Amino acid sequence: MFETLEIQTSGAIGTISLNRPERLNALSLKLAEDLIAAAAWFDGQAEVRVVIIRGNGRAFCAGADLQGFPSPEEEGLRDAADTGRRMADAIESMRAITIAQLHGWCVGGGLVLAASCDLRIAASDTRFSIPEIDLGIPLAWGGIPRLVREIGPALTKELVITCREFDTVEALSAGFLNRAVAGEDLGATVQELAQCVAAKPAIPIFATKRHTNAVSNQMVGIDRAWSDADSLVAALYDPECSRARDAYVKSRLG
Repeated sequence: MFETLEIQTSGAIGTISLNRPERLNALSLKLAEDLIAAAAWFDGQAEVRVVIIRGNGRAFCAGADLQGFPSPEEEGLRDAADTGRRMADAIESMRAITIAQLHGWCVGGGLVLAASCDLRIAASDTRFSIPEIDLGIPLAWGGIPRLVREIGPALTKELVITCREFDTVEALSAGFLNRAVAGEDLGATVQELAQCVAAKPAIPIFATKRHTNAVSNQMVGIDRAWSDADSLVAALYDPECSRARDAYVKSRLG
């Protein structure tokens, strides 16, 4: 059904598996578009009450894959820069309760994807980072308001500005995670939570999700994130940002 995803359903529980393991599930434009379409597809499956979002291979998601972006000289750059925001909005607005199952690396845009889910459980050795500024781009896709909502403004500023890595102990204490478990227990723990949620009466479960999201959206203003794409495009044009991006890539290549 989807080029970059694996979709499964089992009664009231669905699963979306990011399926670019050779790229550590980096969010290409196609993957983001497939996630938008998968969210719409699951919204049409009335029997599904919970959707688990996970990654195949060694990582949940290594962040945005900028290789597929149009160059500044090509048409469509602004639309491409906005695709990640539309993806995050689609996942967050899904009817079903969403659970992010995190392992390996959860980086940048992957962290925004996780923040768009209702609940988050991680393997205890999961590593997180937000390297966008080191790449010469702002954290876009509604990432800032979502992080402020989950972990507060001061820690959001620190993590986004410094680009430092952090672990599940910090993510759990900051309130980003609901739970951290041993890697071998991750799948079973997520399934247990999904089954617990799926067994509850649907009307109050879905009402709780909508009510909570409505309150938090008024607090942090996620609707204003439509302009994130403009900041991202500006950074892609900026010479200083381009030099930072080149330096970052060279440092990673050794």
